[in-house]
Amino acid sequence: MKVLLLNQAFYPDVVSTAQHLADLALGLIERGDEVTVICGGHGYDDGRVRFRKKEVWNGIEIIRVPSSSFGKGSRWRRALDFGSFMISCAAALAVSRKFDMVVSLTSPPLISVLGATFTRIRGGRLVSWVMDLNPDEAIAAGWLRSGSLAARALSSLTLYSFDKSAKIIVLDRFMKTRVAGMGVPEEKIEVISPWSHDHMVKYDQAGRLAFRERHGLTGKFVVMHSGNHSPCHPMDTLLEAANRMSSDDEVRFCFVGGGSEMAKIRRYRETFALENITCLPYQPLEGLSASLSAADLHVVVMGDEFVGIVHPCKVYNIISLGIPLLYIGPGESHIGDLMARGDWAGLSHRADHGNVQAVVDQVLSAKRFRATVRSHAPAAACTKDVRLRRLIQSIAPETGDFPTGPRLDAPATVIR
Repeated sequence: MKVLLLNQAFYPDVVSTAQHLADLALGLIERGDEVTVICGGHGYDDGRVRFRKKEVWNGIEIIRVPSSSFGKGSRWRRALDFGSFMISCAAALAVSRKFDMVVSLTSPPLISVLGATFTRIRGGRLVSWVMDLNPDEAIAAGWLRSGSLAARALSSLTLYSFDKSAKIIVLDRFMKTRVAGMGVPEEKIEVISPWSHDHMVKYDQAGRLAFRERHGLTGKFVVMHSGNHSPCHPMDTLLEAANRMSSDDEVRFCFVGGGSEMAKIRRYRETFALENITCLPYQPLEGLSASLSAADLHVVVMGDEFVGIVHPCKVYNIISLGIPLLYIGPGESHIGDLMARGDWAGLSHRADHGNVQAVVDQVLSAKRFRATVRSHAPAAACTKDVRLRRLIQSIAPETGDFPTGPRLDAPATVIR
């Protein structure tokens, strides 16, 4: 089967959608399918990183199209970057051959519309893999006004792509409820949560010690927020807790990753001269085990308005590592569902947004009763083999052996 994957980010980029899409591509290749990817030509979070325009990686044909790289500092910059990528992607599709199946993600938000139009003209089966839901996200973030002409137009386009999709994959039950609420038949919607990168991310004691020494964290109780820092994950409560705990020399707050909110975190640190805050960029995939293992308490943040709209995937790596978690966000959410599981008892804590003292208390409690960070096999339901197998069987139910170990060992092709 000939398969086309559409998304702005792909391997060797390190953002979550790039990693999960690479897993899918490798799984399809090892099953015997032909896979082509159309994606962006520069780093999703760092526009200075450039990739080859065309290459074949592990049998996957990768076509990278040009776009602007103004960054995420403002809405107009984002819009220009998304718009230029959409134009380039449309041009690439216009000269592309027919595919049996097109899998479209949601970065940028309307790329599924290109997939729907392409399959309508050329034929083939469209699968929408909804990593986040728009324009709901833009409305919740305050970028669009609910009921405005732009919001209604974007909703119509999203519904058009869902209508043309043979299958819609969503990440949790709350997202399914939102999509079904748009009038999409429930039989087209399937909930398949993302997976931990347990083939690449494992508890690494030596890497933990080296990472902590390298960044001045040795002997500290490290509270870490790692991954994308966006308006969907408001950091105000966590930052105020760090400020309130600035006199505790044993505790360090470590922010690792990228996104528009990283600049806000750096400004906050400088404004209040907080020496207990460390900011680091995205870590390469081969160094992810060490950086994640360096934490004593991981933090996952989700805004109250974003339930069923976004789905922080990093929580699955945290579960697989067995490191305690502090969740700042609404209890009625997919993370709340995970925290209710029996095998996570004693490892998870929650606080509401705005309740700074609760965050401080949870950090102090975790520090006081610090359990030995433990390495254990991830819960079977969260593993890549289980969930990736289910995803492929759902979107392309063909016979054939399913791989148990897709390779991610090929060197990245990066031109700086």
